[in-house]
Amino acid sequence: MKTLSRRAALLAAGAFGGWHLSRWLGPGLPVYDGTRAPDAIQTGTTLNDASGLSSTPVHKHLTLTASADETLIAAIRRELAEARAERRALNVGAARHSMGGQAIPRDGTALTFANGGVEIDSTTQTYRVHAGARWSEVIAALDPAGFSPKVMQSNNDFGVAATYSVNAHGWPVPFGPMGSTVRSLRMILPSGELVTCSPTQNADLFNHAMGGYGLIGVIVDLEVEMVPNTRLVPTFDVLDASAFATRFRAAVDDPDVSMAYGRLNVERAQFFEKALLVTYRETADQTDLPAAAGSGWMAHAASRIYRAQLGNEAMKSFRWWNETRLGPALGSGEATRNALINEPVRTLDDRDPARTDILHEYFIGFDAFDDFLIACREVIPASYQEFLNVTLRYVAQDTQSTLAFAPQPRIAAVMSFSQEMTQRGEADMARMTHALIERIVAIGGAYYLPYRPHATLDQLTAAYPRAVKFTQAKRALDPDLVLRNNLWDSYLERL
Repeated sequence: MKTLSRRAALLAAGAFGGWHLSRWLGPGLPVYDGTRAPDAIQTGTTLNDASGLSSTPVHKHLTLTASADETLIAAIRRELAEARAERRALNVGAARHSMGGQAIPRDGTALTFANGGVEIDSTTQTYRVHAGARWSEVIAALDPAGFSPKVMQSNNDFGVAATYSVNAHGWPVPFGPMGSTVRSLRMILPSGELVTCSPTQNADLFNHAMGGYGLIGVIVDLEVEMVPNTRLVPTFDVLDASAFATRFRAAVDDPDVSMAYGRLNVERAQFFEKALLVTYRETADQTDLPAAAGSGWMAHAASRIYRAQLGNEAMKSFRWWNETRLGPALGSGEATRNALINEPVRTLDDRDPARTDILHEYFIGFDAFDDFLIACREVIPASYQEFLNVTLRYVAQDTQSTLAFAPQPRIAAVMSFSQEMTQRGEADMARMTHALIERIVAIGGAYYLPYRPHATLDQLTAAYPRAVKFTQAKRALDPDLVLRNNLWDSYLERL
């Protein structure tokens, strides 16, 4: 059986048919101050993130690769003590995929964790993982034993502790954010104390650190739940966008559905009028599961179609036809659970130095989905941003994280824009983002914090009503404010 990622299964079927339609825009526009070429993450004592728009001076940048507990803990304590003594900030990152400096300490010590290590406990169906392990390493360890991460981000090149720290979610159902699958963790507090935290032990610290963006402590390792790996087969349903929420809720409630996601069409002429619902169920044959692998050339072919949408409404229509008609008609798309999630985000990277990919994510109640569609139709096409994709996922109720974005079950809308790296591009993105957040908060929704810092402080506190509680707890725990980043500097410090 040939395994495909979900992107490749849907997109690659028409890749060659649409190859001649692909074209790249090279406007030669002036570059926005502080940007970088895609591969130049660090220059001297400056760090940037995935946006390329967050160039930030740091005092030093260290990569920690130690896998021995004593060595790693000693190194973290040493850097915390030095930062406190010099009154500098410290923060930890992994892939640094945030888009507003949420993992970068201005003029401080930036630690990058690259210390993979995974130990499986089949009896408890958990694994112990070092904080810096990437999800690709977790899948590589779990897959031969017949297991799969219960929840992870939708791509495999992010760090496990980083996922917990932003409380990211995936697209398996019917689960909540990744933090809900963490049994316990060890964390070094700003004081240097090593503590064990769980939903029952130091529960307040556990809940503050879940989605706490590294502001509570430095995570050393985690014990995380896993589930059996299975062979799955997809079903594709095309429907009116207004019918999506009801059908999606029914899919999530179906015990036979293991994974599910949706898409909306993005052509400006018929923007957000149609929806695609993709659901995965187990096949009858669960023997001889193949090893998890990426989709190789198919993912790269899919990337060409994805990129060819830029400034090309005909290609956007072609991609929608490919996803909803051609792809489903050409094959069953059987794949293992691990194969579906074992895809790096860089497969879809934009290598045009004049543009950058910007993500948004919004969390909407099922009963507010129609209002969400109206808001998007009125706000997004009025901008001149290039809108490439929206994926709809399910997030179960989060009763743990202090900065919870899903206090009730919600639909997560992950949006991808291609933005000019220019002053006008940034100004237009800021205006559009502010307008979207205003509309979505008004219908009881929330926006995700790891992206561009274009919200106002009032919008943040409206979307995250416990932000003041979080800030008070952080100040009590870290009176010297050693653990800081741009999220703190731009927003939380003012609460």
